[in-house]
Amino acid sequence: MISLKKALSATAFAALLASGALVATAVPASAYLACNHEGDCWHTDTRVHAPGIRFDYHPDDWYFHQKWDGGDRHYRDYHEGRGYYKGGVWITL
Repeated sequence: MISLKKALSATAFAALLASGALVATAVPASAYLACNHEGDCWHTDTRVHAPGIRFDYHPDDWYFHQKWDGGDRHYRDYHEGRGYYKGGVWITL
């Protein structure tokens, strides 16, 4: 008969192995700060492609290294859905 200590050790080991596999296969979240050439910048999860329009993409923490007061760039609020800002107005794709 298996002792209680061995059974608990085996269960703990199996749980540790399962959680390690889960962590190893998890995809890190990617977020960007997109800016258009008019100076509108916003957070996005994906790189949007619109015909005839070019965006600059920066790492998410780029936001914290910018001065947003009185500069030529303007931070816009996050917007649901697929699209981009143009002149401060959200354009849905």
